[in-house]
Amino acid sequence: MRWLIDNNMLYRKIVKRIEEYFSLNSDRMLLIDGARQVGKSYIIRHVGEKMFSNYIEINMEEDKLGERVFAEAKTTKDFYLALSIIAGDKMKERENTLVFIDEIQAYDHLLTLVKFLMKEKRFTYIASGSLLGVTLKNTQSVPIGSLDIQHMYPMDFEEFLYANGVGELAIEAMRESFNNNQALSDTMHNKMMDLFKKYLLVGGMPKAVQIFVESRNVVEFRSIQNETHELYGVDASKYEQEHDKKLKIRRIFDMIPSNLENKKKRVVIKDIEDKRWKRANDYLEEFDYLISAGIALEVKAISTPTYPLVENSGKNLLKLYLNDVGILSGIYYRNNIKAIMSDIKSINLGSVYETVVAQELKAHGYDLYYYDNKKNGEVDYLIDDADNLSNIPIEVKSGKDYTVHSALDKFLSNEEYNIKKAYVLSNEQKVYIENGIIYMPVYYVMFFQNISNVVEEFLD
Repeated sequence: MRWLIDNNMLYRKIVKRIEEYFSLNSDRMLLIDGARQVGKSYIIRHVGEKMFSNYIEINMEEDKLGERVFAEAKTTKDFYLALSIIAGDKMKERENTLVFIDEIQAYDHLLTLVKFLMKEKRFTYIASGSLLGVTLKNTQSVPIGSLDIQHMYPMDFEEFLYANGVGELAIEAMRESFNNNQALSDTMHNKMMDLFKKYLLVGGMPKAVQIFVESRNVVEFRSIQNETHELYGVDASKYEQEHDKKLKIRRIFDMIPSNLENKKKRVVIKDIEDKRWKRANDYLEEFDYLISAGIALEVKAISTPTYPLVENSGKNLLKLYLNDVGILSGIYYRNNIKAIMSDIKSINLGSVYETVVAQELKAHGYDLYYYDNKKNGEVDYLIDDADNLSNIPIEVKSGKDYTVHSALDKFLSNEEYNIKKAYVLSNEQKVYIENGIIYMPVYYVMFFQNISNVVEEFLD
């Protein structure tokens, strides 16, 4: 069931996870990790203010740039003293006092302090972080067992539907149709395709979605996307001390949209520094930096698709996608919406469609891979199939030729791969199975869910 704080708030699935955490009296601090502008602080603030009579919020980025009250808080006593300076009147009992540590990555020592704060149980805590993956890699004493890290992404397509007035009953009916491999009615299909194309334009940044819902103003939501993209460019090298490495990180980030327009869509290694002798291994730290920051989604090449896929992947032939399809479509088409909404034949939307599928799969718990074989070609995505100890290939088609997929056909013909099912996602309404391939409309990707990943997180 959906969980809403008030009628004005955009629905986010992660609210349920936060609410459950506050109710469990956990020994681990919930830390919401994610790129900037995805709505972390906003959602925590709303849940926290609703559930706790004493709500305390500290933004460590602001503190670091300002009074630096927490700069030397290396012990719990130091932390409580610093906290009392700004919110002493709200420091009550654990049951009614929430301390929200926003942008916790600004101070490495606070991550180390988490273990001791949770052990003393003086207050209820929650934290958020941007570029957290980068910070944790550089933190000497990571509090293993004291952090419960939950990644947050831009709004996915289902959340976008709720924001645009599609009701829960309608979405659950569509989910049932997906589970039964059934198509939607003509009316519902046309409605979903219309909203899906608008999602390609707007993306999932909450501010952009809010503007779209309220005003439908393309110029305004494009402005938000442009600002976010520029902010990500700054963040791409914000915490990196080496000047030379900063330039390479920014260069790789800036190359993503143009790389996706290439036939192979891979990172072009020689173009990073215009040095033909360089290899992918020379930039592993730079790739990891962008991926850990949450502003780029990695899709790793697999040539031998055995379960689990992670055992056969590497950073060679890497593809990088932007974390939000709206930002990408804004870079490509600016304020012109016809390229997406009007099905102009001369416009190839392949990169945009692949980006939205990557964004959906990642938000739903999947690690991303693609099949690459010199002889057989490429398949857009591979995801683990835990039920059959195999994997599931997925092809994404933005045009009318959705039944043409020679690489997928060759992939499925290899009996050693033990493939039980495959998907082709396209604009077509009809859902059917042919030669082991399930053809279905692209918007159904919103119901792909890595159940094993969800169970593992719950057990954690």
